[in-house]
Amino acid sequence: MKKIATFDDWIDAFREWQKSIGLHLPKYSDYQFEAKYGDLKTEEIEFGDFKGNRKWERVTQIPHQPIRDSLLNLIVYQGDTEFASVEQQRNLLETSPSDYDTDSVCRIMVEEMRHGWQMCHLLVTHFGETGKIEARKLLERRSFDNNRLLGSFNVDVDNWVDFFTYTEFVDRDGKFQLNMLSTSGFAPLARSMGPMLKEEGFHLGTGHMGLQRIAKAGRVPTPLLQKYINKWLSTAYDLFGKDHSSSAEWFYVWGLKGRYDEHRHAGDPDREHLNELSREMYKQEVDKLIDQINIQLPADSPKIVAPDMKYHRGIGEFAGKTYSVTGEVLTPAEYEKHLAETLPNPKEQQFIAALMPQPGWIAPRESLTSS
Repeated sequence: MKKIATFDDWIDAFREWQKSIGLHLPKYSDYQFEAKYGDLKTEEIEFGDFKGNRKWERVTQIPHQPIRDSLLNLIVYQGDTEFASVEQQRNLLETSPSDYDTDSVCRIMVEEMRHGWQMCHLLVTHFGETGKIEARKLLERRSFDNNRLLGSFNVDVDNWVDFFTYTEFVDRDGKFQLNMLSTSGFAPLARSMGPMLKEEGFHLGTGHMGLQRIAKAGRVPTPLLQKYINKWLSTAYDLFGKDHSSSAEWFYVWGLKGRYDEHRHAGDPDREHLNELSREMYKQEVDKLIDQINIQLPADSPKIVAPDMKYHRGIGEFAGKTYSVTGEVLTPAEYEKHLAETLPNPKEQQFIAALMPQPGWIAPRESLTSS
């Protein structure tokens, strides 16, 4: 990939990336990608040691190099997730259950690409040569080569059950991350979040309604649907980062990334447990969503539950620990057996693959029971 000297050069590289991953979205072939910037809720930095100061419009206004480096890192990681998710979802069109679902997944991929475009616009226009290099690297990594920056974004989205569970839980983590960046002391990043959050709302709605439709149709056995929820929700917990995170603490101290719904919190936070706070708020939201999915299940069906937050974790205090889906400690041998029993196995993945072309495996939107 050639050197990025201008944003037009990056756009050329973006087009090359689209071709290289085999992405073809005919309905959106004329979509005009652009960077969108909304309004600031306030011109002042809202938290941390610089609270009350005017938000920074340019990187050169940021007083210390470590703060600038951390800001760049936040933008790179956000952009990496956007392009990775498109790579994960790119093959779903071959088994789309309806025209509505085709339109939905195409729109989601286009908007994820626009979000990546937005982050690269920040990198190229504000961070000089370093930003241009990082913007190019965002198009060089590949989810299917297992080299995206966060583990969740190297996991295959093989089918539409994966997709709806992914958009329900992994994209919902994205909503939390964007919300926390919407109060950033770097004004161009904060201005980027409003349009992104508005678009992200459709992604979350697609996932939630999709899982409700699967539950309603009853063709995916509830215990198997539970396994897909175990798979994606456990990795979504990881996306909130390490426990006792010094990085999250410094992001807050420096005014780069606030709490979820920062303006609704009274007083100073426990800065050593910011990631844990976000993860717990996320879990509370997820529990309510699962209750709504359960409403669509037959009365005699087992109910879906969220796995314990210690289960199958790859990041943080419980990473690599042998906790069960209900939170009990298992021996290593018991744990390996337990994972085989609580995550989709190859035979079950084949069952889902065979189900995808069949009509009626997912219910139409209009059939959902009101909660």
